[in-house]
Amino acid sequence: MTTVFDSVVLGRNTLPNRLVMAPMTRSRAQQDGTPGDLAATYYAQRAGVGLIVSEGTQPSDNGQGYINTPGIYTDAHVTGWKRVTDAVHAKGGHIFIQLMHAGRMSHPDNTPHHRPGVAPSAIAPGTGMFTAQGMKDIPVPQALSLEAIEQTVKDFAFAARRAIEAGADGVEIHGANAYLIQQFFAPSANTRTDAYGGSIENRTRFALEVAKAIAEEIGADRTAIRLSPGTTMWGIDEGPEGPDLYRHLVKELDKLNLAYVHVMHQGNEPLLADIRKLWSGKLILNRPGRPRDQIGADVASGLADLEAYGVMVLANPDFVQRLETHAPMNEPHREGFFGGTDKFYTDYPTLPETQGA
Repeated sequence: MTTVFDSVVLGRNTLPNRLVMAPMTRSRAQQDGTPGDLAATYYAQRAGVGLIVSEGTQPSDNGQGYINTPGIYTDAHVTGWKRVTDAVHAKGGHIFIQLMHAGRMSHPDNTPHHRPGVAPSAIAPGTGMFTAQGMKDIPVPQALSLEAIEQTVKDFAFAARRAIEAGADGVEIHGANAYLIQQFFAPSANTRTDAYGGSIENRTRFALEVAKAIAEEIGADRTAIRLSPGTTMWGIDEGPEGPDLYRHLVKELDKLNLAYVHVMHQGNEPLLADIRKLWSGKLILNRPGRPRDQIGADVASGLADLEAYGVMVLANPDFVQRLETHAPMNEPHREGFFGGTDKFYTDYPTLPETQGA
């Protein structure tokens, strides 16, 4: 029986175990999008997992949504991320940088150019966004023209190249959680009547173009994508065709031989089983809120090749060691999830520090 402690080949990398640090926004980058001074420490502390997937990282000015999130498209960004990847690799770890275009989930106060977000259609998500001045309503986004869609695909490919220059082992495309790529999937956010709207084939076109462009730029074996079928947050409604959209999407993605597909599971077990059948490559599965006693069950059953965990890794830099030794876990402090200093970021104790206290 395969366990999460067994090694696995993922793209160009042989990972020491099948545990993944899920991508988590921490909002501690510098104002220009360069990773903060403590980012290298934070990620290196958690290099014991088989794979780290970084926090969402914008591929362009248009891609930023939240305050103090990192980018990967300027020389300063590359220099900052190089410190992170070097620190992770020095600890024997592996890291994919997640490319996240927020689309309409943005506010002008948070972006370098201070413009509203862009999206498939000019439909606001109907929610607020935290800014330096507090919570503000997200304005109606600008609908992307065909030329702007083409440029956005190029922005993703350019950012992927920059991520590799920064020493990343690969990139994960953020196609989940109500951000730009998933906005194209959802009729509630995409009312286009051109080649990017309407049919399942059209609504998945942008995601596939991004995946193909990145695979051509840096290699399919360094390219991955994250999906969250059935997500309903922030005005996203994929409609009755949603499950079939993902079946079509995964079938087309399978032709690209990407490093992996990463699914944030929302509870549709038949769809998850179909994705497992349709996807011949490595599958990472993330079940938010999964209890500790269920860790490893999906790998053991063969449903997933790797399992991703978020807040447990956030709060436990030695997550793998604690699992192996059945040691207690630190409790996460939600008040330190977004923004701040080293508190509840790099100061979570390791097991020896806890035992010595």
